[in-house]
Amino acid sequence: MKETIRSLARQFYPDTVAHRRHLHQHPELSFEEIQTGKYVAACLAEWGIEHQQGVAGTGVVALVRGKNPRKRTIALRADMDALPILEAGEAPYKSANTGIMHACGHDVHTASLLGTARILHALRGQFVGTVKCIFQPGEEKLPGGASLMIRAGVLENPRPAAIFGQHVHPPLRAGMVGFRSGIYMASADEIYVTVKGRGGHGAMPHDCIDPVAISAQIIVALQQIASRYADPAVPTVLTFGKINSVGGATNIIPNEVRFEGTFRTMHEKWRAEAHHRMKKIAETTAKSMGAACVFNIVKGYPVLFNHEVLTARAKGQAIEFLGKDQVADLPLRMTAEDFAYYSQVMPACFYRLGTGNPERGITAPVHTDKFDIDESALETGTGLMTWLALSELG
Repeated sequence: MKETIRSLARQFYPDTVAHRRHLHQHPELSFEEIQTGKYVAACLAEWGIEHQQGVAGTGVVALVRGKNPRKRTIALRADMDALPILEAGEAPYKSANTGIMHACGHDVHTASLLGTARILHALRGQFVGTVKCIFQPGEEKLPGGASLMIRAGVLENPRPAAIFGQHVHPPLRAGMVGFRSGIYMASADEIYVTVKGRGGHGAMPHDCIDPVAISAQIIVALQQIASRYADPAVPTVLTFGKINSVGGATNIIPNEVRFEGTFRTMHEKWRAEAHHRMKKIAETTAKSMGAACVFNIVKGYPVLFNHEVLTARAKGQAIEFLGKDQVADLPLRMTAEDFAYYSQVMPACFYRLGTGNPERGITAPVHTDKFDIDESALETGTGLMTWLALSELG
């Protein structure tokens, strides 16, 4: 079966590349993937693969049924949305939608899953069970398309025994993949703070309640969340990336200051405790200096947990399919992924697909305007995902 999968991945590779380039050239933002969903559905229809459109808005779900399809189901997931980034490269498949770019490789994920579905369909008489292919919208934007897909029933009828997701990873060379069991990626929450004081002339601060100085005190005080309240064994990051005043100038103290940030950790109980502590620190600091503070936390994606047994098994299957030298162990990442929602409700494995090629200058990280891939990774991606799904079906 391995050789058959490799042969089909190689045979379909030119088409998979064409799919990726089409998707890259026509990116759509989160929850706006209307044409992307239509394209995916058209490919599935052309191949005769059963599918449903419009799931959670723009999502598509396909079922590839083998022999005795009710025996066991495995799910595979790809995300479809792009980012609001102006592409800097000059590839022939450069984005035609100005200011929108597949800078996180979701075009790769979607094309790869299309190729995988096509291989599985060609092999449907040779395996037992069903593979559910989930083409998901809105990974890049809260509340996360995964949560909406789950709410729409994507994990039911039939219910998968496990789910796999893969994600591009420029630090790994094309042809390689990476795995990590257990906790892998952080939760991610958005923080929005408004400090309300009393503005006035900058030369007469004694007549004012300066929200700029008070905001600075709050930001410094909040850093103790990570340095003094978090267990050193639990990774925790608090970063403020935006601050601005409402009014104000070089010689004018404003009435309000707003600042925004992100809080990330890898322990759900501590996450909840930290939310409470941050709010209390901000509000009491502001009050002690005569100001008011509106502190709002928008809860984002949870911690991504790779099921230990499933992931260990998948790593072994990857070694069998690709060779030991092509499979790497991954470190923890403080970035976040809405695939975490799937990992909270069923055995899940989220692994990395190498896409880099330093010799060709393909090294740009994701979420940058020069991101691109070594497209040979698509053959690895389609072949391995097929092999993982069929190995789990038994």
